[in-house]
Amino acid sequence: MSVIDRATFEELRQISGADFINELIDAFLDDAPNMIVQMQSALAAKDVESFRRNAHSLKSNANTFGATELAGLAKELELMARENNLEIGNRLEILNEAFGKVAEELKEMRT
Repeated sequence: MSVIDRATFEELRQISGADFINELIDAFLDDAPNMIVQMQSALAAKDVESFRRNAHSLKSNANTFGATELAGLAKELELMARENNLEIGNRLEILNEAFGKVAEELKEMRT
C-alpha cells in the first residue's frame, strides 16, 4: 500500500517538472532526518518551541509530496507542542518509522 498520495505527487510533478521534483525529493530526504533529530534534541531539552517548529516544517514538507500519514503524525506532535505538552510517548518513534516508509517510496518515484 502506498504511503504517498499519487494524485498529490503527480500534481507536484506537473507543476515542478521532472528535474525539479528530483531536487525536491533529495532535499526532503536530506532535511527530514535532520528535523527528526532536532525534535529528539528538543524533546530531551524540553524545548517546546524548537520541537513545534521542526514538527511544523516536517508536516508541511510531507504534505507537499502527499505523504499524508507522515504529515498527520507531525501535525499531531506540532499541536501537542503548541499546547506545551511534550508527553508524546512513542509518537516520535512512530513518526520516524513513517518517514522511513515515505523515504523508500520517494526514492522509487524519482525519475
